[in-house]
Amino acid sequence: MRHFPKFVEAFGGKAFGHGTAHHIEGFRGAALWLPPDVHPDEEPLAVLIEEMVAEPVRREVFAVIEQMASYHPREPHWYLPLIGVDPIEQGKGLGSALIRHALIRCDREKKLAYLESSNPKNIPLYEREGFERIGTIQAGTWPPLYPMVRSPR
Repeated sequence: MRHFPKFVEAFGGKAFGHGTAHHIEGFRGAALWLPPDVHPDEEPLAVLIEEMVAEPVRREVFAVIEQMASYHPREPHWYLPLIGVDPIEQGKGLGSALIRHALIRCDREKKLAYLESSNPKNIPLYEREGFERIGTIQAGTWPPLYPMVRSPR
């Protein structure tokens, strides 16, 4: 918990400066979208991993990050590094609302949308919104991530 705010800032914090951090009233859910050609802060993220991840696992984390980078579309795209809904509020469509809100802009700009799902239970949610799974990211004992992409409509 001590490191999570720093992680959010490094991984998706640029969404705040670009006006692409969205939330549901009462902060019951939030999504941080990075616009095309805007990326997580790699250097602070690497420093944070060095500080908070034990040595035996650190190599796995960096391997996962390397794989994540390999799945990002080469063309300019919107990236959803972080999304979450209060557990009490899950199952009420809030995650879908957060995603749909951003996808309107993706479609208007005719840009791809990309994410990595850390929870296999969320894959059907993303698929309902038009995302397609394009692989699996995993290293060592690290839980799998599922890269997903959505073409503009």
